[in-house]
Amino acid sequence: MFNVCYRIIKDEPSAEDVLQESFINAFKNLENYRGDAAFGAWLKRIVVNKAITHISRNRLERMPVDERFDIIEDAEEDLREFPFTVETVREAILSLPDGYRTVLSLYLLEGYDHEEIGQVLGISESTSKSQFSRAKKKLLEILNDRMQ
Repeated sequence: MFNVCYRIIKDEPSAEDVLQESFINAFKNLENYRGDAAFGAWLKRIVVNKAITHISRNRLERMPVDERFDIIEDAEEDLREFPFTVETVREAILSLPDGYRTVLSLYLLEGYDHEEIGQVLGISESTSKSQFSRAKKKLLEILNDRMQ
């Protein structure tokens, strides 16, 4: 659960605090657990929501939520020869602006779809898609800059 929190927040002490708050919140609301999903999934949802709330409160480098900025997602690129290490990619993801990093992490690493991301972040599905597209492009720019 810490990794989930850290990927969204990007600050270890803050991620620890948010994780602690998440566990306290889950414990206090244990009677609200309906058993619809696995307990781990329920707890993960609490952790993700708390992390996103933390990011929203701090409002760092957030992209505007405006349909005019939506970008149609490009076709998937051929990644057969991927020249980057896991550590390089992890560091590049952590250097993304908060909005990009949050959408990218929720989509790629946590398995949320764009509709769910939109609901959690309070943005439209198309804005989530455009943020994801921009995040991928920015991530590739960062990675390419580090190769040179």
